Amino acid sequence: MTPKALRDEVLRLPPQERLKLLEDIWDSLTPEDIPIPDWHKEELDRRLDDPASGPGLTWEEVRAKLNGRRCAPSSTTASGRDVSA
Repeated sequence: MTPKALRDEVLRLPPQERLKLLEDIWDSLTPEDIPIPDWHKEELDRRLDDPASGPGLTWEEVRAKLNGRRCAPSSTTASGRDVSA
């Protein structure tokens, strides 16, 4: 079966079955199967070396800020640091 034929067959499945198939495929992957770009690793290292001060925001606070946003994003971070420059 060609990749296109397989894709077409999968797309004929009901949404719940496609979601289950997607879950099964995702679960079959190991960390070694998913490449991590060097720039991701560098950014994670940078953040670990210089964590934001303070406790940060809860998910509820982040969601409330995003839902309440009516204009352009703020130029300051949650810790009050100006990032506009």
